[in-house]
Amino acid sequence: MFRLSSTVVALAVFAVTQAPAAAAVANPASVHRRDQGGTTHIEDAFFNAGPSRVELALSDGRRLTLPQALSASGARYASADEGTVFWTKGPTAFVDEQGRQTYADCRTSR
Repeated sequence: MFRLSSTVVALAVFAVTQAPAAAAVANPASVHRRDQGGTTHIEDAFFNAGPSRVELALSDGRRLTLPQALSASGARYASADEGTVFWTKGPTAFVDEQGRQTYADCRTSR
């Protein structure tokens, strides 16, 4: 039977608590959402480790990263100036840019 000194145990605890945090992990799969006509889509990946955020890949080629924001219902992500908002509730989502919905009524397709 081994007996560890309190110094060794304290060093081990310090090493564990000072180790860098694990990288944020996205949900297992991105969600693809399409509008009613199927012409535009959003691919989203949610990160819950560290500051919660969503990474979006829009059908026009843009990529956006938005931090989680206050929401009364659903999950809401917004830029600091609230100029860009991604809001999802259940199978639906939309993107609002400068007060105009650029991706509206998108529904989960897989």
